[in-house]
Amino acid sequence: MKQKSLPLLGITAYSGTGKTTLLKKVIPLLRQRNVRVGLVKHTHHDMDVDKPGKDSYELRKAGADQTLVASQKRWALMTETPAQD
Repeated sequence: MKQKSLPLLGITAYSGTGKTTLLKKVIPLLRQRNVRVGLVKHTHHDMDVDKPGKDSYELRKAGADQTLVASQKRWALMTETPAQD
């Protein structure tokens, strides 16, 4: 069985140049054409998608290498990466 190729679009530019503004307009247009959109967003900033005091945050801070938080509407997988010297 021949595998379908997946379309891939890469956008890179300096911070503040309008990448997010562009994508906020392009993504709905792709969705109108029944294209499923996935996104990988890189940041140089220390970020956390969890909240201090929540079980998932506390268990991750206790040393879990991966934490999956899931609900009926979405899920997020957090993977700790060791500091690189």
